[in-house]
Amino acid sequence: MTNPALESQADLALADRLKVGVDQVTTELHKLIVGQETVIEQVLLSLFAGGNSLIVGVPGLAKTLLINTISQVLDLKFSRIQFTPDLMPSDITGTDIINEDPETGRRRLIFTPGPIFANIVLADEINRTPPKTQAALLEAMQEKRVTVQGKTYPLEPPFHVFATQNPIELEGTYPLPEAQLDRFMFHIVMDYLNEDDEVLVVTRTTATMNQHFTHALTGQDVRDFQALVRRVPVADAVARYAVNLTRASRPGPTAPKFINEWVSYGASTRAPQQMILAGKARALMQGRYHVSFDDVRALAKPVMRHRVLMNFHAESEKVTSDQIVDKLLEAVPVPSSGMK
Repeated sequence: MTNPALESQADLALADRLKVGVDQVTTELHKLIVGQETVIEQVLLSLFAGGNSLIVGVPGLAKTLLINTISQVLDLKFSRIQFTPDLMPSDITGTDIINEDPETGRRRLIFTPGPIFANIVLADEINRTPPKTQAALLEAMQEKRVTVQGKTYPLEPPFHVFATQNPIELEGTYPLPEAQLDRFMFHIVMDYLNEDDEVLVVTRTTATMNQHFTHALTGQDVRDFQALVRRVPVADAVARYAVNLTRASRPGPTAPKFINEWVSYGASTRAPQQMILAGKARALMQGRYHVSFDDVRALAKPVMRHRVLMNFHAESEKVTSDQIVDKLLEAVPVPSSGMK
């Protein structure tokens, strides 16, 4: 597949706009965000592929700042929900309230939208609220709508949920059920900066800050890009490679030895779906018109690390899901078709 595979000149022009727009958005983000290139790429991939992502990192690494800044750069409505043990589902979705008409005196129920009615929603410390409240996000994430008192309200596109977790403080938390974890396209790990970047953060944030952003892209651009991403073709060999990686993660007679030793449940079919969909967005962001094996390999960790359920034996040996994915990438051969 050496020739551009998008069907029309309009698609090719839109693909060029996506590539240029990504460069412009990244430049704007770096006015405030230092380093974290991989994290920024994965967040943008999640946006352009139409997915939701879980961001895990210790406090103080600018998780909230990053998502808020992206919403400002894209001129999208941003909403932050601080998840706490006493948060109720209605605090997220909204609720009906009694309103009295001043002219007639009649009372009626009026729906008051909750913070979920935004373009980019930051679910901060999502594991600090009980499962009932966590589940309030499920319909919104999957169906792009919420239901209150039997009535359904659509969410205005683009709509994305970015949830954060603190990996070092587990007391008083409610681990996300596997069914809800599976609905996140990526599990993004946000780590400490290197020394030079950390010095730059300290000097920037302790001086006067008055940043103004240029809106390189808009919400309509994001919607157009999401439609374009789905029109990018993928070779059967690449799709099969993503499926084989996923199937190899599931314990069974044909699974690698380390999978049967360390894994209770492997990744679901959502894993190859998300690898290919995000791979299409990654190809366009890099100026290509087809998905490569390298796209699948680059996305394997953020897509699979939260979908591979480790057993007690793995936990006792301090084996991580990232190590499992690394071994899977070694164990499952890349087809020798010449497509990189």
